[in-house]
Amino acid sequence: MNDCVFCKIVAGDIPSVTVYEDDEVKAFLDLSQATPGHTLLVPKKHVKDIFEYDDKLAAAVFSRVPKIARAIKASDSRITGMNIINNNGEVAYQSVFHSHIHFIPRYSSDDDFSIHFGDHGDQYTHEQLVAIAAKIRKNLED
Repeated sequence: MNDCVFCKIVAGDIPSVTVYEDDEVKAFLDLSQATPGHTLLVPKKHVKDIFEYDDKLAAAVFSRVPKIARAIKASDSRITGMNIINNNGEVAYQSVFHSHIHFIPRYSSDDDFSIHFGDHGDQYTHEQLVAIAAKIRKNLED
């Protein structure tokens, strides 16, 4: 894509600080550095979001996740956890429409990064949950 910032980074047209690279993916430090070591993993092939992955691309990208996460954690003994996040669609806070995975090292509960999920479990009966699961299963591809 001509106007995609991540495609430009992959092509070397925009400088980045590379953490890992091979034929399929590139991982580089996020300029925002939500916490020190905040890294992005992108497929070199332009895909907008997870919904455009095929099995081969998913295997190529997601098989690198543990390796990169372990390397980030090993880089600083103060890292005690990590958020690994993949946002898909504007409503899900995706801001660059080239699929990417965030690795956000966590140093403590006071490191200025948080995710809060509301607990809405009491709003669903068991039967409603069974119906939701059935609708999802109906759309799974073999």
